[in-house]
Amino acid sequence: MANERDFLDEIIEIQKDWKAVSNPLGNLATALTTEAEPEKPWDPSQFKFTARGNASSCSRCSSKDPKVCSACLDVCPVGAITIKDGTIKVASNCRKCGLCVSVCPTDAMTDGHNTPRKMYDRIVKAAASHETCYVTCTRALGRNPLDNEVVFPCVGCIPTAVWFSVLSDYRNVSVYLPLGICDRCRTKTGEGVYVDQIARAEELTTRSVGLECDEGQMSRKKKRSFERREFMESLVRSGQQALAISNPALASARAIAKRLEEHTRQINQLQKTLEQACGSTTNQHKRRLLTQKRSLELSTFQSHPRLAERVKVKAPVCDSSRCTMCGECAKACPTHTIELDDAGRFSVEPTYCVSCGACVAVCREKALKLKRVDPELLIVPDPDAERREEALKRQKADLERLKAEGRAKLSKAAKALEQLDQDDK
Repeated sequence: MANERDFLDEIIEIQKDWKAVSNPLGNLATALTTEAEPEKPWDPSQFKFTARGNASSCSRCSSKDPKVCSACLDVCPVGAITIKDGTIKVASNCRKCGLCVSVCPTDAMTDGHNTPRKMYDRIVKAAASHETCYVTCTRALGRNPLDNEVVFPCVGCIPTAVWFSVLSDYRNVSVYLPLGICDRCRTKTGEGVYVDQIARAEELTTRSVGLECDEGQMSRKKKRSFERREFMESLVRSGQQALAISNPALASARAIAKRLEEHTRQINQLQKTLEQACGSTTNQHKRRLLTQKRSLELSTFQSHPRLAERVKVKAPVCDSSRCTMCGECAKACPTHTIELDDAGRFSVEPTYCVSCGACVAVCREKALKLKRVDPELLIVPDPDAERREEALKRQKADLERLKAEGRAKLSKAAKALEQLDQDDK
């Protein structure tokens, strides 16, 4: 059972108790002779940054149709965003909440400090090492975060794709928000956004995000597997002096970092696979754009293919009898997923399409409509995983062959012995 303790767990507890009693005066002598390093004052601004707009990725700008998308405008609590004449401007009264980045389907609104992949990494680091990871905002925490507390300008700045990718592998993530904290916040739209984002991720994964309202009830315990790794590392490295090597916490952190590096490698390989399959550029020489939100989703589908069945995927479908091959749809596509070839054929790569509707809006002939497509199209083959699976199959086949050969030889030897026995009689 997962909760059963063994001898190693008992040793770890004894070690903790021994550390507590081995120096009954604690660090009193050290405190009297040396100056303690002062804790850095709480500075919420280190978690908040002004978003930037990229008009070339904006479906509203590329289509020149304000009805296509107004997500960032609708969610901004202070009306700091202006989209006019093909440009995006963010005013100085921006609250740096990141909500516009969260809801933008094409990654036109960005924050380099809080990208979807960086958000994922920060949450996973805490979730992989502790029994509970708490996601919270600067207003709710009001102090420097501990190792299992992940602070964002607003919980609403975390997009559904991040929640989806985290929940697919981790069940120990909670949101820490004291009761009424959102009611007193000037980012009035934040609560509605994070409720919607989390709800969609929970629906897709059939897992739930916890909620903690009382700071006194927050757990600080590390995962048993993490503590065991720390302890074993301390034994293995006990004779070494270098801090970076002998510190068991750093050693265990390296194991988590390795897992995140593997996730990054998976995403990079995924993009290479997509580019090899459909080309990195269109026949109009425009580079296809894979949004960070979509890349997180695709990497999750690779690891958990069954989850793709729950996603409602829409992509433009062309009525060739109406299409005049004007090419406006391809020009308006912010991710450059649409192609019109020389033979007059319309095609779209669903993995790159974010269903923004810009192509539908600019089609004067009404030849395009967004329709449901097979969600399994989002499952991108992983060449490395396929090679490992094939190698495993070969190993199993070789093992079965050797077993069969061994049984045949034993059977032959048994018959020979039996024959000798009969001859002796």
